[in-house]
Amino acid sequence: MKAKIERWRTKAKRLKSETYALYLAYRDPRTPWYAKVFAALVLSYALSPIDLIPDYIPILGHLDDFVLVPAGIALALRMIPPEVLREARARSAELMDTDKPTSRAAAAVVVLIWLVFGAILIGALLLRRH
Repeated sequence: MKAKIERWRTKAKRLKSETYALYLAYRDPRTPWYAKVFAALVLSYALSPIDLIPDYIPILGHLDDFVLVPAGIALALRMIPPEVLREARARSAELMDTDKPTSRAAAAVVVLIWLVFGAILIGALLLRRH
């Protein structure tokens, strides 16, 4: 059991490092525009303190954390030129302990999505009553 927990910790740490490497590669001018757009979307969601699907919803709440975010990161990393990614990973390993990015803009987008969803739900309920 301890070995399994340690494997999960190692994978989580690697995912954090890869996320940060993606962030650094996104900021590199050598990264193609389409990779930047996709990376911005993935990073906005991954670094947002708010989930689109709240974690307290059984199974679905953790689906984004365990499937969508890692898959998005993996796909975004494939779009980045190898030399840029190599440099970003090296820099990520150096900086991981001190400089961790967060995205307030991403949190705002997720809150906006929830507000729109809530407005649609309330609107649907009000129309249903009439």
